[in-house]
Amino acid sequence: MKSKIYYADARAEKFDYKYSFVAKFEQILEMVDFKEFIKEKDYVAIKTHLGSYGSHRIVRPFFIKKIVDRVKQVGGLPFVTDTVRIPGLEYIDVANMEGLNHLSLGAPVIMADGIFGRDHVRVKSGPILKHVGVASSIYYAPAMIVVSHCKGHSASGYGGAIKNLGMGGISCKNHSGEAERGKIHFEENEHLKWNEGKCIHCLQCVDVCPHGAIKMIDNKIVIDKSICVKCARCSRVCEAKALIAPISEDGFQKGLAESASAVVSTFEKGRILYINFITEVQPECDCMPMADTPIVQDQGVLVSFDGVAVDQASIDIINGAEPLAQSKAADKRVKKGDNILKAVTGKDAQLHIDAAFELGIGDKEYELIKITERDIPEGKY
Repeated sequence: MKSKIYYADARAEKFDYKYSFVAKFEQILEMVDFKEFIKEKDYVAIKTHLGSYGSHRIVRPFFIKKIVDRVKQVGGLPFVTDTVRIPGLEYIDVANMEGLNHLSLGAPVIMADGIFGRDHVRVKSGPILKHVGVASSIYYAPAMIVVSHCKGHSASGYGGAIKNLGMGGISCKNHSGEAERGKIHFEENEHLKWNEGKCIHCLQCVDVCPHGAIKMIDNKIVIDKSICVKCARCSRVCEAKALIAPISEDGFQKGLAESASAVVSTFEKGRILYINFITEVQPECDCMPMADTPIVQDQGVLVSFDGVAVDQASIDIINGAEPLAQSKAADKRVKKGDNILKAVTGKDAQLHIDAAFELGIGDKEYELIKITERDIPEGKY
């Protein structure tokens, strides 16, 4: 049986509120039975990405406020959350800079793994990761709404719902202060390698590290393994390829799916709602210190109880769109009908979606239920 996905496109072709993307999204939220997965007084985790210094294409606070209000309408107690990516208090400041705070959202913004990024509950995963530390505020929440900004990603090819949970649903560090999330990138006994002969001493790796784990000392790159969280930002920005992260594409993609599956396993079936915004689809993750121009035009929003189906539909829509001029897609000479995300990122996102399907997170077959102005009751606006 195909999974049901509500879909509203981003076009607004008349000067009437009910034709707006906002009104269509509100209508979807009304059509989804929130009482089906949220009980009165339930703490509801609204898991999203809070952005980064220099990155500004996250899901806008305006839309998250709509979700918060809908949760409150059925008696739920929402909180907006992510896990530590940069030091916790600094990340809260970033969220506030992006307009995500209690005043704008009507709900508190918290770090799901605590301000030090170590609060988690150990959960079994699969053969690659063995176990992961699911962020405690997500682990203990009885219901969750996963709000994802769809974009490219340097390691997974695409960042949507599965990546939002697989990377963002687990703690930054373990209880000993060692990298927890980083083991998805590469194994615990492996680490970054510096090729001195290739290094041009541009110091981009030093500047981009949010944890201060990389320094140039006596003309040599020194990596402090005790504070490195293995996020691999440094190797991503190293144009000379002097910093090498031992990332296996197959291992990373399957590990990402394993991690997401572990997070999902901590919820009762049917108590996670997935919302994917296919807007401002930039080629990089929102954790990078920049945001490039979108590779395709805004496509809309997808809402489903199936995390695999919502991601499959999202990449199908992105890859079926017209590549935009003056973007990385244009730089790569991508044409409509090509696998846009793979051409732009060099990675095949289908790998982690297939792996998530194999792990039983959801189904790849889906039915799009398109919401238009005709579905909005007469006189509502």
